[in-house]
Amino acid sequence: MAKLKIGVLISGRGSNLKALIDACAAEDFPAEIVRVIANVTGAGGLAYAEEAGIPWQMIDHRAFRDREGFEDTLHRALKDAGVELICLAGFMRLLTESFVNRWWDRLINIHPSLLPAFRGLHTHERVLEYGARFTGCTVHFVRPAMDDGPIIVQAVVPVAVDDTAEALAARVLREEHIIYPLAVRMVAEQRVRVVQDRVIVQGAGTPRGALVSPTLHRVGPSKTPNHTQSARAR
Repeated sequence: MAKLKIGVLISGRGSNLKALIDACAAEDFPAEIVRVIANVTGAGGLAYAEEAGIPWQMIDHRAFRDREGFEDTLHRALKDAGVELICLAGFMRLLTESFVNRWWDRLINIHPSLLPAFRGLHTHERVLEYGARFTGCTVHFVRPAMDDGPIIVQAVVPVAVDDTAEALAARVLREEHIIYPLAVRMVAEQRVRVVQDRVIVQGAGTPRGALVSPTLHRVGPSKTPNHTQSARAR
């Protein structure tokens, strides 16, 4: 089976791009990156594309008079490269409804929260401000609204009592690097269907148990349940 051709859009350091490049390096991975495009001059992630021998382009949105001109150029570049699926990997530019419609169900994004919670920027700071016990990351199909669309896969990350935004972001990022290649594999292997704007994954399993936070550590003999485990089997 031919590999799915991916275009990756970035604006910055490109750590999720690097995770996708590493995944695509495996012979049995069902996708390949055929183009990387940055919209910010000097985006660090372009070095990963250069190192891997992947064609890349700089399309600076500030060089255009309006969004339409920028997105038309972006669309043509992706089509000319034969891109079949777009992966947004730290692409800090809202895409218009017109562009999203042209790539409907062929455009995915990763966001560092358990959507639909904590959309937008400053995610980890808001998680801590609200006292959330869990956060995580989400890969989803893109819809015109910010950080909206059918969810493909999520990873859950417990929030520590002494967490800082930086420490929490680092733990969430580790999970991002795992689930983004997983989501691409699901799409490339045609395991994913969008039905009534919800994702159905063929052959998907459901984890057993439940995560509980905070937990109580036993300090002496007690007949009360010991909830020192983070997961309880059902």
